Amino acid sequence: MIATMKDKYEKTAVPALKESYGYANPMQVPRITKVVINMSVNTKVDKDTLKWVSEDLAKISGQRPAITKARKSISNFALREGMPIGAKVTLRGARMYEFLDRLINIALPRIRDFRGVPVKSFDGRGTYTLGLKEQTIFPEINPDTVKRSQGMDISIVTTAETDTEARDLLRSLGMPFAS
Repeated sequence: MIATMKDKYEKTAVPALKESYGYANPMQVPRITKVVINMSVNTKVDKDTLKWVSEDLAKISGQRPAITKARKSISNFALREGMPIGAKVTLRGARMYEFLDRLINIALPRIRDFRGVPVKSFDGRGTYTLGLKEQTIFPEINPDTVKRSQGMDISIVTTAETDTEARDLLRSLGMPFAS
């Protein structure tokens, strides 16, 4: 089964971007290469907290997360090198398109007083990073079973060379940017 987001990319985004930017070859059209979801724990990490975070991230992404560890020791944060500090997942291919479809069409509209995602979150090279305050906006997470509300960062990496190309790509896929 082909993902609806991938189908939308191939049938609407590619022709629209090809026409507006004058690409001669369809391989020149920017595409999404990966989506990285990161949940970090900002309190003293115990095994249970890290377990809850990784279980929630696995439910949201459909993939087992990798545990991230601190690279440096920082005494002010009581952080030692090698301590587990969070979990992350890198999605590619069909899972990436399925996650983007659920994010854009189901999760983001469930945010209270949602007026669109910020336009200024591009990095200058076509990568868009979005921060969410809690994981309960995803339908896979049961709000009654959540031990602690946890935020996450979602980075959408594209092959676009400029922010405007990446913004037009994401807008053509249905990303609700704030005006």
